[in-house]
Amino acid sequence: MDRSHFDWPFLDAAHRALAAEADRWATGAVQRRKTEAEIREPGSRARHDDYLKANVDAICRRHVASLGAAGLLRHCVPARFGGASPRVDSRSLCVLRETLAWHDGLADFAFAMQGLGAGPIALAVDSDDHPAAHWLGDVAQGRAVAAFALSEPDAGSDVGAMTSRAVRDGSDWIIDGCKTWISNGGIADFYCVFARTSDEPGARGISAFVVPADAPGLKVAQRIDVIAPHPLARLEFAGCRVPAGALLGNPGEGFKLAMRTLDIFRAAVGAAAVGFARRALDEAIRHARSRKMLGGTLGERDIARAMLGEMAADIDAAALLVYRAAWTRDVKRGRTTKEAAMAKLTATESAQRVIDNAVQLHGARGVARGESVERLYREIRALRIYEGATEVQKLIIGRELLRPPAA
Repeated sequence: MDRSHFDWPFLDAAHRALAAEADRWATGAVQRRKTEAEIREPGSRARHDDYLKANVDAICRRHVASLGAAGLLRHCVPARFGGASPRVDSRSLCVLRETLAWHDGLADFAFAMQGLGAGPIALAVDSDDHPAAHWLGDVAQGRAVAAFALSEPDAGSDVGAMTSRAVRDGSDWIIDGCKTWISNGGIADFYCVFARTSDEPGARGISAFVVPADAPGLKVAQRIDVIAPHPLARLEFAGCRVPAGALLGNPGEGFKLAMRTLDIFRAAVGAAAVGFARRALDEAIRHARSRKMLGGTLGERDIARAMLGEMAADIDAAALLVYRAAWTRDVKRGRTTKEAAMAKLTATESAQRVIDNAVQLHGARGVARGESVERLYREIRALRIYEGATEVQKLIIGRELLRPPAA
């Protein structure tokens, strides 16, 4: 992976060292998986893809444990709970996600979900005495797999339409409802679950809870198969009982916790998209240099050079927005709702175009199962939807632009 863009002034020497560390980890992890696949299923790349799909749960759990052992998951939690810095460093998240995504979408997924699932706990818990605090140390060490359970069948982009409920029963809370499209569903050790605790309209009556995977009344109702394999499930809560200490923050603060978590991690979604796009560009350049055409190579044709030039410009423009958002949060300590939305919107949409062009440059080979660009084509699509769809990002940016100027 070319890391020259990490010399940009948004980043410092520690971030560049972190990128190199992640590069080494990912190179080894991907090679180990490929070797294991060949041992079990000798043959074609398509068989390796079959192996990945069949073993996605085990691979994700192994990635989490390995990322924890390597110290990379420490960047997902604050230092007081075993993390790498006093507060989660957005630039570190972006550097790690871009690097991991360049190598392997499942490695990026495993890292990202640890941060997202632990995010509400880190924001709500202010001491080691809180009953949920131990999960943060387990996340940082790779001992526990985390998940973020917000979406429902009729409440995705519209969080205010949530119908899951939690009611107080003595010293416990009882949760009923359904959550769907939950990443790490079925393999997580705990879920950050959002449910209504009052009849206030919209998002004002929503609270957040930490629910262990073995909590009575919690069931993995359906595993969901998607175009880029990763653990995904529908969860059902039927009289799911959790202790009072499972509540994060105060009743009614769940929506704010969810949005603050997404503000931290949304720019990192853009970083993952940049990683996918950079890999697609690298694959396209390699192919253009070697593909024989009309007495020369594909790379000698003007149309190919124009496509590559546009792809490179799109990637750097997206990366600049991603690292601006992360730098603003880390250094300026400013509110970055608008900047993070711009980063995610631009990076994911640009990456879709870049990867589509890479497939086009590969011709028929680009849609062959097992090719890198074919895998990237499947992996990029979800990023334009999760953690706020493209259309939602546009609304967020517009709303922020119309806010009255700060005094």
